[in-house]
Amino acid sequence: MLKIYGQLARNQKFYTESLINYAVMSAKLQIASNLDVSRRAARHRRSVVLMAFMCLLTVACQGSRTTSSTGLHTGSIQPQATGTGDLTMVSALAQPKQSSTSSNVKIAQNDLLKIDVFQVDDLDRTVRVDSAGMISMPLVGQVRAEGSTGPELEKSLERKYGAKYLQSPEITVFVEESYGQRVTMDGEFNKPGIYPISSNTTLLQAVAQAGGLTRLADEQKVYVYRQNAGANQVANYSIADIRNGKKANPELRGGDVVVSFTSGSKVAMNNLRQALGLAVSASRVATPF
Repeated sequence: MLKIYGQLARNQKFYTESLINYAVMSAKLQIASNLDVSRRAARHRRSVVLMAFMCLLTVACQGSRTTSSTGLHTGSIQPQATGTGDLTMVSALAQPKQSSTSSNVKIAQNDLLKIDVFQVDDLDRTVRVDSAGMISMPLVGQVRAEGSTGPELEKSLERKYGAKYLQSPEITVFVEESYGQRVTMDGEFNKPGIYPISSNTTLLQAVAQAGGLTRLADEQKVYVYRQNAGANQVANYSIADIRNGKKANPELRGGDVVVSFTSGSKVAMNNLRQALGLAVSASRVATPF
């Protein structure tokens, strides 16, 4: 009987331990299952967030492309207009108003000035305005010239010389080359470039400055561009007719662009607009005189 009770007790202990082990295993499995569900939920949330971010990024990129196509601000520098869109062909450009360059034009850097001191030849000078806007004169040294007109610089020099060195000096300033008074010679010229002009420089004189026409140039197809009141105008001139006296030799104005086309080329408004755009672009990067 005791053996039977002992066996039953051992069996009961075994069953109890088994139940406890089962309960522990069940609890562990439940915890593991919950953790796995949590991980899957976390991964799902991350996936949703990532998809939402990608959608927002796609919308932003499409918006940027749409803004660029409409010409609005996209964060990049927009090209500046060259003014070649409204180009008008005229039979002849209006002649520049006659004026004294020395009297009306502000002196700028690189301008070439001829300064005459009346009856004191030793003080006469031909000087170029330096990058600081100054000129150097005998006795008085550095004098600011940039920003003044010819008469204003004359008065300034007269005051400086009259203060210490001369009695009632009379000084005349001539602007021989003005950096602001330049023309662009482009196309079929032997020496295309940017050239200073005076107040009465003619087309033939400018062509000569540019080394004349090349062998490929057509004397009948020389075009002069000019900006009047914000609008671009262009006129066709025949160098041959001007030389033969059949046509007047037009005077040029600062800022004019002269383009010579090749012989046999067909010149239309599109060609003229393109030629003006190229010439203006070249003049912006050219080395100043």
